[in-house]
Amino acid sequence: MAWVGSALGDAIGELAFQGLGEAGLRAEIAQRDVLTYTDDTAMAIGLAESIIQVGRLDQQHLGDTFRANFKREPWRGYAAGPPTVFRLVERCGMSYSEAARSLFGGQGSFGNGAAMRIVPAGLFYYNAPDLYEKARVSASVTHAHPIGVDGAAVLAWAVAQAVKLDPQEPLPFEGFSQSLVDFARTPEIRDKMTLVRTLVAEDVPPPDVARQLGRSVAVHESLPFAIYSFLRHPQSFETCLFCAVLNGGDRDTLGAMACAISGAYLGVEAIPQAWREKLENRAYIEDLVLTLAEMRN
Repeated sequence: MAWVGSALGDAIGELAFQGLGEAGLRAEIAQRDVLTYTDDTAMAIGLAESIIQVGRLDQQHLGDTFRANFKREPWRGYAAGPPTVFRLVERCGMSYSEAARSLFGGQGSFGNGAAMRIVPAGLFYYNAPDLYEKARVSASVTHAHPIGVDGAAVLAWAVAQAVKLDPQEPLPFEGFSQSLVDFARTPEIRDKMTLVRTLVAEDVPPPDVARQLGRSVAVHESLPFAIYSFLRHPQSFETCLFCAVLNGGDRDTLGAMACAISGAYLGVEAIPQAWREKLENRAYIEDLVLTLAEMRN
């Protein structure tokens, strides 16, 4: 289940900011009663809620849902961008997309915030021929820069393709990784996807890869390492997660993005049950997933 995987990657990635190694992080997970997610999962919940309530992606409704959820739980760890968008909508009467385009000198944000929350759209529209456009609609509520949109679209595509594959068969690395290159529309994301293919094929170790690809909040400097983590460890949810979150950078979002693909590919059975049972609001997240699946079918 892609979304449970993503939420756990988010929650465990947040714990990884303590600077623990794998053994220490496992011990920290074991002693926690609840694995608490951040804004990454909170915004994914908002995306799912909006799709369910409207029956499709609607920017105004989605933005209103994000804003209401932020006001209820502002402590989730939101970066500055979304709250700024929300204030501009409230005070200046802008649409969400207009407010998002006004950020960063009119360039819009190319942060990873649109990608970190995209899982519900990737699952709901996994067979849609216009998946890129669906991702653009979702992303541009807060992230209007083409790179920010592109990163969200590529992760949606990765989730949509992974959920169609049989985890009992070897991951078709060549076809899967090349499809990410082909789906990207900006040179920044496309070039990084090409580099990811090379680094995985050459078995370059994670610390070296992290330095080459980046691990920052910019989507073209975090999404590639998340995808590398999955492609390097396609058959192990746990190893994929630890690769994503133990090499520095924006750890919670790296975990959320990498584990979205891993969960989509391997299924919920590959995720340790003890971790799943500790996930905050797990039952609600699973209900949203089931509702999206029923609507899709």
